[in-house]
Amino acid sequence: MKHIIEGKPAVDRAQGTTSPAARFIAVDADSAGQRLDNFLIRHLKGVPKTHVYRIIRSGEVRINKGRASADTRVTEGDSVRLPPVRVSDKAAEKAAHPAPAREFPQLLEDEHLLAIDKPAGVAVHGGSGVSFGVIEQLRQARPEARFLELVHRLDRETSGILLVAKKRSALTALQDQFRERETGKTYLALVQGSWPANRKVIDTPLHKYLLPDGERRVRVTTADDPDGMRSVTLVRVRTQIAARPLQGLPAMSLLEVTIKTGRTHQIRVHLSSQGHGIVGDDKYGDFDLNRRVQKHGLKRMFLHAWRLQFNHPASGERVELRAELPAELAGFVA
Repeated sequence: MKHIIEGKPAVDRAQGTTSPAARFIAVDADSAGQRLDNFLIRHLKGVPKTHVYRIIRSGEVRINKGRASADTRVTEGDSVRLPPVRVSDKAAEKAAHPAPAREFPQLLEDEHLLAIDKPAGVAVHGGSGVSFGVIEQLRQARPEARFLELVHRLDRETSGILLVAKKRSALTALQDQFRERETGKTYLALVQGSWPANRKVIDTPLHKYLLPDGERRVRVTTADDPDGMRSVTLVRVRTQIAARPLQGLPAMSLLEVTIKTGRTHQIRVHLSSQGHGIVGDDKYGDFDLNRRVQKHGLKRMFLHAWRLQFNHPASGERVELRAELPAELAGFVA
């Protein structure tokens, strides 16, 4: 069974029947400059990308009554014609049962951006078995918001600072800074063992691969690996925590970890490759230790996006945000 996204029905005067009609969308300032295909993908939720490109090629999509190609840039005030299109049962079900509205602790908000303190266990967006995430919940909580988009991502298990753009200009400016490594990103991580104070830089390439079940994983590799991505992590010891024999817990180290590159699972894999896996990490950590710390109240991975520095997308002013350790992490190392 298929469902139809439609505008007002058009009357077939010869037959006296109605059929789904096209709808028209005016391009606003936040969408100006987008490619037509990206503009459509945003407005036609649940429609396969192959179908989006098909209706562009067929001429069913029009800009100001004229045909356009997928790479045409829309401008403010353009009228874009969208034909009725079919979506899958799954997409229709998702539309009928939207994400629950939710706000998150705020670190900063103005007309350009929103910075929140994301809790652990919440995905930043839906997909890969997760029906919704932070961005979908924020959109439901702010139905009047014309534009809300993730600037960057955090792993579901990681807590801390997450940026959301409220204008397309802010999104572009901030993502450019992340891509050009003009931001400062520092995490707090608790690792097994005593980290050597003189080990301050990990400069080891990382290689992404898939497990047989399709799950994504990362491993360290060598410089001659054609699929290896250079990855640089800086480490500073904040606190050394003595072993707690009576509790069956080894020595641990609380680290300030700054990433100069933003690779998938970079911190987790780099620290684990040095023999100091993150406590509570269910992919790259010590599984026996994870079971032991759960008995003492730590039921998540100890990785927190603590500090973020960037240039404000409008004023250019350097901004530094900090999100202190959440209670469940602070209590464990107290």
